[in-house]
Amino acid sequence: MGAESEGLRPTSVMIVDDQRYARLGLALMIRKAPDLRVVGEAGDGQEALEVLERLNRSTGLPDVVLMDVRMPGMDGISATRAMAQRFPTVKVLVLTTYDEDDYAFGALEVGASGFLLKDVRAAQLAQAVRAVAQGDAVLTPRVTKELIARGVPRVLSGAQREGLRERFGALTPRELDVARLIAEGMSNEEIAERLVLQPASVRRNVSRILAKLHLRDRVQIAVTWYKSAEWPESTTRSPVWRPEAQPVKQVRRHEQSHPER
Repeated sequence: MGAESEGLRPTSVMIVDDQRYARLGLALMIRKAPDLRVVGEAGDGQEALEVLERLNRSTGLPDVVLMDVRMPGMDGISATRAMAQRFPTVKVLVLTTYDEDDYAFGALEVGASGFLLKDVRAAQLAQAVRAVAQGDAVLTPRVTKELIARGVPRVLSGAQREGLRERFGALTPRELDVARLIAEGMSNEEIAERLVLQPASVRRNVSRILAKLHLRDRVQIAVTWYKSAEWPESTTRSPVWRPEAQPVKQVRRHEQSHPER
């Protein structure tokens, strides 16, 4: 039974790729999921913005845009930047290959909510679209670390890095734990399980982190976290670790009686 027959609005998706058969394949995978529907397609970034304008005036903006990064004309990074400015409610999920990591990282910095490899399977694609639509980020730990290792500037001045660390210094120990796990690519549910918290508590922590750091989304939390660290960093401790910030294992024992702290 589909989402519409159950009275639920399906998640709407727009596909942007310069290859027609790639768009067709993605559309077929999306349509396999009863709670997802394709509402628009475009062959480059400029056309994508024009389609979004039309949808905004008619049936409404899509929830998620699947965005190829390398396209003729306006590429995916430029299009993502423009969408973040003009259509901030639309989530962008970047489609990439292993040799396009730098492009994908650029898209994350300008507003994308995550990325997928182009050989993704239908079930994984549907899961990623749902996660992004719900405000989560699609950043797997393995690919996130490789991507940020390639893309995080290694030439930040000491003052710039110290400035980023001071921003993290405004967070509580619990918020630092959550920020670190976001940077490792964990979803809210995974963070809740790791820290023995309720998912709603994790969401509140994420909201407070975004407000304190003046960031747009959890992807920016991950990017800012790694920029503040001395790269490469082998330790799992926070790059802004303070003496009062307890390691996760200690907090877990403490929180058995205070799950919402």
